[in-house]
Amino acid sequence: MDEDLAKTLKYLRLGGLLAHWDAYLELAQRQRFSPVRLLRHVLDEEVKLKRDNARRLRLKHAAIPEDLDLATFPFERQPKLDRKKVLSLYDGFDFIAKAQNIIWMGPTGCGKTGLATGFLIQAINRGYTGRFVLFPALVQELFAAIADHSEEKVLKRYLAYDCLLIDEIGYIEVEPVQVGLFFTLLHQRHRRKPTLLTSNLGFGDWRSFLKNDHLTAALIDRLTESSHLFNMKGCISLRPKLSQES
Repeated sequence: MDEDLAKTLKYLRLGGLLAHWDAYLELAQRQRFSPVRLLRHVLDEEVKLKRDNARRLRLKHAAIPEDLDLATFPFERQPKLDRKKVLSLYDGFDFIAKAQNIIWMGPTGCGKTGLATGFLIQAINRGYTGRFVLFPALVQELFAAIADHSEEKVLKRYLAYDCLLIDEIGYIEVEPVQVGLFFTLLHQRHRRKPTLLTSNLGFGDWRSFLKNDHLTAALIDRLTESSHLFNMKGCISLRPKLSQES
């Protein structure tokens, strides 16, 4: 490949063609591709590359702390979890189109985050945008937005995600103004897309940290109106136990 052609491919951002030019020519000669077939093959490969690059970028922007695949989840260690229901929901993949929330509740370490992350990654791999955020970090961001009057901007950004995962709801107490913004974020009139949530507390305990009975009740009604709930209360911790020194 001469220098001018290389510059042209770089300008057109045809990275796949630039990287595999010689391989494409060899393949075309070996399999006797017609010019049309060769062009179609090259274009198909470029589309695959761009889609994969876009997927990788969506994953990066999702800020997922750990790449957790549902295929590796140890269902055999959680016999009280409805494995059939989880996999049916995952394989059916209609919670996005139906804007259905998925909520996992249970003790620390039982696998709630891993399951939710698996669903989020699936959505991203299928072409949707997504974001992972810890509840404490989200609350802090909403609180900071009040100080610089950027609430609308922050809410708009979170509302735009096709699939939003809010992890570890219930670990911190929330100020009244933060409760209002959190309610606004998840209210049906605003967020009409699925939200994945994990919590170590049952709904009956949410008043203890949200500290607003009216908004808490309204929020729970909103979340459970169109959602799938997995109660993992009786599930064990999957985290390795630290050995005790004698």
